[in-house]
Amino acid sequence: MRPRPPVTGRGLFSGTGLIIAGLTATLIALVFPIWSYADRSGTGVDVLNAQSVPTRYGPLSALDREFVTKVRLAGLWELPAGQQAQRKGTTRAVRTAGEHLVEGHTFLDARVRDVASRLGLALPDEPNEQQRGWLTELDAARGTDYDRRFANILRLAHGRVFSVVAQVRAGTRNSLVRALADDANTTVLDHIKVLEATGYVDFDALARDMAATSTPPITRSPAPPGPTADPVRAVPATPTPLPSPSYSLPPAASSPPPRDGS
Repeated sequence: MRPRPPVTGRGLFSGTGLIIAGLTATLIALVFPIWSYADRSGTGVDVLNAQSVPTRYGPLSALDREFVTKVRLAGLWELPAGQQAQRKGTTRAVRTAGEHLVEGHTFLDARVRDVASRLGLALPDEPNEQQRGWLTELDAARGTDYDRRFANILRLAHGRVFSVVAQVRAGTRNSLVRALADDANTTVLDHIKVLEATGYVDFDALARDMAATSTPPITRSPAPPGPTADPVRAVPATPTPLPSPSYSLPPAASSPPPRDGS
């Protein structure tokens, strides 16, 4: 019987390499489906359900809670800004815009406090850092410079929140939040129009600002309310009767007033 040829190092490692390669391929085939689908469970619907809590008025999502907070924060700085514009505005249109801000946010603030109370949500008691900065900037401005800053700062802020109102109104499952979004939509649109009617809004700068920055959260969403029984059917909202704002817009300016020194 012929002796078996000796196994060379090359043959040994070549065979081992084939075995390792085969095992690796098998492992990849087993792991890849798990890896490729592991991060697909966090879909929008999954996130929505995970961040929502049941209430008597329908599920309350994280976006709903953020919206309620933003409505409250808007009133905390826009109401004093409107009062200031009534005193410092150099044109009737600017002073009228201030009047709209005061009346609109007095109405909305009463609404949002009622909604938050029913939903068990805590609300902030002071403006956030960015809003305080805007108020400080307006405090320091004088004359037509004040008019211009007032119109553009407030118009930018309203434009940002307007998109949030639309998103909430389109998708909320909570009847209280839906009714609040209706009131906010009417009020914010009125404020946008009355600010534009001052003639001071720089639409080119506004478009650049809106395109360059997304809408960041103004503050952290309030914590969800405590556990409640999941209702069989959501209770329709019955808002507390409150006086609706009623006012007319000033005539729109055909062109911005001239800048100082021009």
